[in-house]
Amino acid sequence: MPKVCLGKIHFPGNKQEAVEVKYRFYVESPAGWRGEFLPQDHRRFIDGDGYIIELEDGRWGECYIKKIVNRVMPTVPPIYNYYFRGSGRLVKPTE
Repeated sequence: MPKVCLGKIHFPGNKQEAVEVKYRFYVESPAGWRGEFLPQDHRRFIDGDGYIIELEDGRWGECYIKKIVNRVMPTVPPIYNYYFRGSGRLVKPTE
């Protein structure tokens, strides 16, 4: 099982404050990467492009996210797991 790490998801256009997430990578290559995350706060995400994932090591990349409806944390309101995927390299902001 891939390691669980802490990071953040930034909303498209920085219209909302970033949300802390626990994430796992399933594939990471120079051509693309994907995994899933669990928000650490009750926030609503809309499936689609334009989100930015900020990783534990400071790298980041623009990604597409999609709600995984069969993986829900039993809280009120419920917290959903999300799938993410991106292409290209993950970079540090200074690169």
